[in-house]
Amino acid sequence: MKADKSLLAGSTTLLVLSLLSTGDKYGYEMIAELDTRSDHTFALKEGTLYPILHSLEKEGAVKSYTREADTGRTRKYYRITKKGLRALEERKKEWTAFSEAVNAVLARTSPALA
Repeated sequence: MKADKSLLAGSTTLLVLSLLSTGDKYGYEMIAELDTRSDHTFALKEGTLYPILHSLEKEGAVKSYTREADTGRTRKYYRITKKGLRALEERKKEWTAFSEAVNAVLARTSPALA
């Protein structure tokens, strides 16, 4: 099931930082891994991912570097910094509090409306 884009919008930075917390990745690799890990629920486009990465880089949460792939092609990789790891932990806490609050409201849905 594809998620409503408005639901995804507030969590993309959290998802990107989470992906990078497991190791350095290049853009398409992040897109593919997010798609796989979410069972095709989250499908980021390059036009969404790269502005997030550039913003995180400006904040010092990620750093980029280039490396030549086995194919000879040069790719831009991103890695999370210590500041990024701290931001990830803070965003995880925010997400947990938010999702618990949403679930608490949903748990009280009238049976007639469920």
